[in-house]
Amino acid sequence: MILFISGRTDIVAFYTKWFMNRYHEGFVDVRNPFNPKLVSRINFKDVDMYFFCTKNPLPIIKYLKEFDKPILFHVTLTGYKKDIEPNVIDKTKIIEGIKEISRIIGSDNIVVRYDPIFINNKYTLEYHKKVFRRMCGLLNGYVKRIIVSFLDNYKNVEKNITYLRPKVLDESDYQEIGLSFSESARLNGMVVQTCFENRTLEEYGFVKGECLSQELAFKMTGKKYRKQVVRKGGYCQCCQMVDIGAYNTCKHLCKYCYANYDEIMVDNNYLLHNDDSTMLIGNINSDDVIKERVK
Repeated sequence: MILFISGRTDIVAFYTKWFMNRYHEGFVDVRNPFNPKLVSRINFKDVDMYFFCTKNPLPIIKYLKEFDKPILFHVTLTGYKKDIEPNVIDKTKIIEGIKEISRIIGSDNIVVRYDPIFINNKYTLEYHKKVFRRMCGLLNGYVKRIIVSFLDNYKNVEKNITYLRPKVLDESDYQEIGLSFSESARLNGMVVQTCFENRTLEEYGFVKGECLSQELAFKMTGKKYRKQVVRKGGYCQCCQMVDIGAYNTCKHLCKYCYANYDEIMVDNNYLLHNDDSTMLIGNINSDDVIKERVK
């Protein structure tokens, strides 16, 4: 089993204490987002690797050496400011955190996500190119792979369209991004890729790949995993993973986020969090059906 921590919220940034409590106790309960009365119980002894995804890696760094299984770490790092990412910490601290993680788990196992890209009057093509070039220079020797994606029209994006004001990208925009980002990455010993994007930018030097390919998972664990379907209307080639997060619980409140769509619900859910609970939000109820998940 590959444990995903997490695509539904930022557990590392806001709930590391809870996660480490679960790790030390040996299991975690996850409420099914589509059938709330169904709870999956995951035993850490059944986990083959840990896949962390966060905008703030700092809280968990001191615990990384405790894990007895392989770790893959994705850190999202963009050039957006507080108008778009209101609660993301200072980017220089994130960069230092990335470097420290790289020293602990190795540069093959940490990936930066420049995600998502959108362009408006403030965040122009030139702005993104400059930020990306500087980021690559600062992370030279610490990171080998950067994953890029473009803004998707999620419910939260529609709600925050007055903040985002995204321009519709044309082919000249894709070309400029592709050529510039590819060169910046190459000059710093990195590759830049897309995962499950309509525009892969391969013709401009990008690599078409997966966030977690079957090949990488096998290399890290020695086991084979099936591919998963993760988006309506299409297929992602990433391996099947078990996500232990919950939607509408991330306090970053980024204006482009797919996992939050109701800030009041985020606040209410956060109040229901208990570091000593077996699940991220709330507790087990008497009428819940708990089933152990082994893969």
